[in-house]
Amino acid sequence: MARLRAPDGCPWDREQTFDSIKRHTLEETYEVFDAIERHAWPDLKDELGDLLLQVLFYAQMASEAGYFTIQDVAENLNTKLIRRHPHIFADAEATDSNAVLRNWEKIKQTEKKGSASTQTSMLDDIPRSMPAVMEAGKLGSRAAKVGFDWPNPDGLFDKLHEEIGELKAELDPALAASSMTAIEAELGDILFTVVNLARHLRVDPESALRATNAKFRRRFAAMESAAGNSAALAASTPEQLEILWNQAKNASTEPTRS
Repeated sequence: MARLRAPDGCPWDREQTFDSIKRHTLEETYEVFDAIERHAWPDLKDELGDLLLQVLFYAQMASEAGYFTIQDVAENLNTKLIRRHPHIFADAEATDSNAVLRNWEKIKQTEKKGSASTQTSMLDDIPRSMPAVMEAGKLGSRAAKVGFDWPNPDGLFDKLHEEIGELKAELDPALAASSMTAIEAELGDILFTVVNLARHLRVDPESALRATNAKFRRRFAAMESAAGNSAALAASTPEQLEILWNQAKNASTEPTRS
């Protein structure tokens, strides 16, 4: 990377900045996810290399600016891992993963108190720029640390029904027309509740939705194939589409059906 960024290096690499590279980091992260979900281990090897390249790129740019070096990054990580695993590297006890997570959170809070951070809320360090599903999960998880949570999934099912009712109320044609802002807010409440339900069920909502997306792709492709082509599918009646969809579902080998 130092050679590529040198004055006589690659013109493209030399032009890059922290802001121009960050979108590539997100793309490479999703490609790592995709390889893992496909269990494509040779692909994962390549994608992890691409993701590592992003780390090296940032570190090289930071070194050039005098901020820090790649050695600083590695040493900082090493120190953090030791500090946050006192049950391994010190005399703390943690008999299960829940105890490990509790210790981890306490240590993080201690670190924040000793830093120069200006955050006023325990939610401030959850990035607003992360995907909304991930952000919702982290917000719910962080609030649960102080007991602001449902005690079990049953309460979340009740809350979900409540939020669906509120959305339906906004769409009631007998009432005055609702604003899109109100409809969007109620739909957002439903999505937030579903993400927190996933957390209680110990299901990663992003992975669950990606799996359903993949399932929909397979079934829709089967509908196209059965119809003959996409043009024939577009010319089908709603009743014909329903028959094709059910055929695709019944032909599926997936253990879970919806």
